[in-house]
Amino acid sequence: MGPSSPSRRGALRAPLIVLALLLALLLSRCGEGGGGDGADRMPTLTARVVRVIDGDTIEVELPDGSDEDVRYIGIDTPETVKPDTPVQCGGPRAHEVNDQLVGGRSVTLRFDAERRDVYGRLLTYVYLPGAAGGHALFVNADLVRRGLARTLTIPPNDSFAPLFARLAGRAGARGRGLWGRCPL
Repeated sequence: MGPSSPSRRGALRAPLIVLALLLALLLSRCGEGGGGDGADRMPTLTARVVRVIDGDTIEVELPDGSDEDVRYIGIDTPETVKPDTPVQCGGPRAHEVNDQLVGGRSVTLRFDAERRDVYGRLLTYVYLPGAAGGHALFVNADLVRRGLARTLTIPPNDSFAPLFARLAGRAGARGRGLWGRCPL
């Protein structure tokens, strides 16, 4: 058999195919920033929570001393303070837990595509810094995980919609929070 025999060409083709696949995989991951969820590339701001308005809205003091209302992106808790709306099942508990988590504390506000809603509130993902170098608590996700919030996806602010949907599904399956106590 010579150097151009069919069996020799087939033996060389397999490593070339593997190399091409690896190269394609490497190129498709360009710009992913380590394969994370992208949160590390979102603009952030540190603020102090001066008031917890309800389960998904807080008032913060920004570094320049100004106050802003902040609406959590991607989630919706039952109403407790909306004008002309009765207090909804689970609302007081969501407000209470949100207050326990962030009330009076310094938080990191992480923005998505749009920074404000139609009411002028800042739209952010809220993180509570970890103690002694630990991981930060993703407050939006924690409220969904506990069953205290439903998902509310409003594009283009939808970076964590798949995560919130998974957490809500698990909370519902386990009867946590709203899913176990309130008519939905």
